[in-house]
Amino acid sequence: MEKNVRVSMLCQIYGKLLTEKQLEVLTDYYNSDLSLSEIAENNNITRQAVRDIIKKGENKLFELEEKLQIMEKMMKQEKLLQEVLSELGKIQEVSSDKKIEKILNHVRKELNYLV
Repeated sequence: MEKNVRVSMLCQIYGKLLTEKQLEVLTDYYNSDLSLSEIAENNNITRQAVRDIIKKGENKLFELEEKLQIMEKMMKQEKLLQEVLSELGKIQEVSSDKKIEKILNHVRKELNYLV
C-alpha cells in the first residue's frame, strides 16, 4: 500500500491519539496535499518544524498500528466480507428457490453495511 494512503488511513483510525498540531499538519500534508512551505506559512513555523511534526506524527501512527494492528484487522475483515459476498452471489446464481434468494438478498444487504 502506498505510504500516503497508509498514513491517511492511520490518521483516521488513530488521529485522536496524536496532538492537535500533529493531526492538523499530517492532514494538511497527506489529505490536502499541501507542501511543507504552505503548511509552514499557514502555521507561522519553519519548514523544518513542519517536517519534524510530520515525522513524529508518522512514527507515532506506525508505532500504534504495530502494537494494535487495527488497520490490518480492518483490511482483513473487509477482504473476508468481499469474499463472503462473492460466494453469496454464486449461490444466488445457481439457486432458483425464491425463499433462498430472499434470505441471500437480506444477508447481502446486511453485510454491505459492514463494508
